[in-house]
Amino acid sequence: MSDPSSMSRESKKNQLRSRMITNSMPPKTSQEDSEEIVKQARRRVRRRHVFMFLFILILITIGSITYYWYQRSYQYKESTIGWERQFERDEIGFVDYRPFGENLLRYSKDGASYIDANGKDIWIQPYEMRSPITAVSGDYAAIADQQGNHIYIFDKTGLLGTATTVLPVIKITISSKGLVAAILEGQTTSHIYYYTKDGSELRIFITGYLNGEIGYPLDISLSPDGSMLMGSFTYLQGGEVKNRVAFYNFSEVGKNAPDRFVGGFHEMYNNSMIPKVCYLDNTYSVAFADSSISFYSSIDVMSPALIKQVPVEEEIKTIFYDSKYAGIIVKSVSGENDYRMDLYSAEGNHIFSREFSFEYKRVDIDGDNIFLYNEDSCRIYNCFGNLKYEGSFDFPVSRLCSGHLPNQIIAAGAQAVKEIKLH
Repeated sequence: MSDPSSMSRESKKNQLRSRMITNSMPPKTSQEDSEEIVKQARRRVRRRHVFMFLFILILITIGSITYYWYQRSYQYKESTIGWERQFERDEIGFVDYRPFGENLLRYSKDGASYIDANGKDIWIQPYEMRSPITAVSGDYAAIADQQGNHIYIFDKTGLLGTATTVLPVIKITISSKGLVAAILEGQTTSHIYYYTKDGSELRIFITGYLNGEIGYPLDISLSPDGSMLMGSFTYLQGGEVKNRVAFYNFSEVGKNAPDRFVGGFHEMYNNSMIPKVCYLDNTYSVAFADSSISFYSSIDVMSPALIKQVPVEEEIKTIFYDSKYAGIIVKSVSGENDYRMDLYSAEGNHIFSREFSFEYKRVDIDGDNIFLYNEDSCRIYNCFGNLKYEGSFDFPVSRLCSGHLPNQIIAAGAQAVKEIKLH
C-alpha cells in the first residue's frame, strides 16, 4: 500500500512544478492583443485615406458640374477693357485679322504682323499685295495675293518661305504641318499645286477642265496632317453644269489609287452648287452646298464615306465652322425672328437651333463661343445655343475671337485691338 503522506507530498510537487512551467511561458494573449491593435490602427488609417479621397473626388465632381452648368447657362451683363492697343493710323490697306496659334494674325495690303496676348507685335513681315487672302491651320498660316503670283508661308516665329507661282492664285489652303495647296487659274484649265513650308514646289498637281472628267475646282481643303485633299468641282454633263465633291490621298498608300483619286460624290447634289468644303479634323469634313450640308468621314482613307446629308429648305445666309462644329444661318420662315442658327457636330449630329433677330455682318466660332457681330455691336452664344453676352463697341470692329480665359474676348479693328473682360 502507498503511504498517504508521500502521495500528498508528490501531489504538491506536481502542482508546484505545473505553476512554475506555466509562469515561465510568454504571455500569448497579451502579444496577440498588441498585434490586433496595430492591425486595427492600420485599417482605420486606410479607411480615413479612402474617405478623404472619396470626399475630395466628390468635391471635384460637384465643382466640375457646377462650373459646367455655370458656363452653359450664365449670361454676362457687363464688360470692361483689360488692355488695348491703338494703331497710329487707320491703314488704307488694312484687310482683316485671323486667329492664329494662340493669338492674332493682322494682315493688310502692305504687310502682316503677329500680335500676342498683350497686343504687342511678335513679328512684322512687309510685302505688297493687291488682294491678300489667308489660310490658317494650327501653328501655320499662308497669305497669298489673289490673282497674283506669291504665297507667303508663316509659323508663329515668322516667315518660313515664299512660293512663286507660274499662274495666278485663286484660292489657298494649308495643313497644320505647313503644306500649302493652291488653285491656279489658266486660260482654259485650272491647276492645284502643292508647296512645302519653305515655298518649294512639289511635283504633285491636279489639272481640271470644265468639260473634263475631274471638273473645275471651286474650293479645296487640306486635312490637318496634309495627307488628304477635299475639293468641290464643277463640270459639264449633258449640257448642264453640275457639282461634285472629290477626295484625293497624297500619302504613301494613296499611290495605289489612280491619280490618287479615292472618292467622288455627285448624285446627291443634283443641280446644286458647293461653294465651300473644309476638313474639320483628320477624319471629318463637310461640304456646304446651296441647299444642303454634307458630312464625310475619312476613317478609311482609301474610301471616304458620306455619313449624313442635311437638306436645307431655307436660304443659307452664312456658314461657319471649326475643328468640332459646323453651322449655318438661314433666313427664318417663322415670322417671329429674322434668322435661325443651326449647329452640328463634326459627325453631322444636330446640336441646337436658335432663332434670333440681330443684324449681323459676320459670324465666327472660336472654342465654345459663337460670335455674331457687326462693326458696333455683338451677340455671343455658346455651343449649347444659350446667349452669353450682348453689347456694343466704342470703335469699329472687324474681328471677334475668344481670349485666354472663358470670360475674355478679343475685339480687333483697323484702329485698335482690345481685350474685353465680361462680368
